[in-house]
Amino acid sequence: MRILVTMLVCVATAAPAATPSPPAMPQLDASTRILVVAPHPDDESLCCGGLVATARRMGAQVAIVWVTSGGGFRLDAMVVEKTVRPKAADMRALARRRIDEAQYAAQALGVDAGQLFFLGYPDRGVLALLLDHYESPYRSKYTGADAVPWEQALNPGSPYDGANLERDFAQVVERVRPTLVLAPSPYDAHPDHRASGILAMRVLGARGEANRVYFWIVHGGRAWPTPRGLRPELPQTPPPRGLQLPWVPFAVDAPSREAKRVALRMHETQLKVMGRKMMSFVRSTELYSPRPVAASDTRCIEALPCRPEVLTEEEATL
Repeated sequence: MRILVTMLVCVATAAPAATPSPPAMPQLDASTRILVVAPHPDDESLCCGGLVATARRMGAQVAIVWVTSGGGFRLDAMVVEKTVRPKAADMRALARRRIDEAQYAAQALGVDAGQLFFLGYPDRGVLALLLDHYESPYRSKYTGADAVPWEQALNPGSPYDGANLERDFAQVVERVRPTLVLAPSPYDAHPDHRASGILAMRVLGARGEANRVYFWIVHGGRAWPTPRGLRPELPQTPPPRGLQLPWVPFAVDAPSREAKRVALRMHETQLKVMGRKMMSFVRSTELYSPRPVAASDTRCIEALPCRPEVLTEEEATL
């Protein structure tokens, strides 16, 4: 209950009274410091690749923090590791490959290697850490790990629980000191995404900086984005799960669209099973909201998930 109350306090801070129209995105220049909160490797490119590439061309500092390393996608492991029944070792091997791919994608977007932070917490386990395992041990049913196993991680060996996750995330925020944070909305259908957005709200809210967070959605509904496939000339459409949110379009010019496309191509493991859907995120605009949820829906943060949806293996893993 203490955890849920804390979440509600942060949402109240992050969700001011509704305005007739959303504000414009903060101006990007050499003084801007951006932190992209990616639940899994590839989310950084899907959500924000165009803005990141544009910001780097303008001289802004960009950092990316990956909450998990993506070791919970059985279908992907079946394809990549060429096995019908992936074992824990196969899932760990997949996660290692996805860590490498994330670094290649960040390089394609122009992000400095020193600004990449891997927390290494369990794929498909972030929500459980914040709710049921904030101070009790958690073991991933996919990788078998009960502590951060990756040598590239910020704090290798940290036991899997919500307190350690929050501590590590706060450490990244303190190091980056972002002026703009791009995090997933609690309306996102994937529980890791919802939990990562709540984590960002809690930590930034505790710093009195919740108004620096803008929100995005990747799992926005079964048929979204539409149309499917690489259509970079088209603007992105609002996700069905977030129609109540005030979306601010960010114009992505041709060079940044191409950088985003290249970055997505770096995620080879994901492309093997959902390439067409991934390329649907390369559009002439990206959408961000200054609000995590609609003003009438703050209760959703207390009773997660606020909009339950049964996801297929593919839909639950971007």
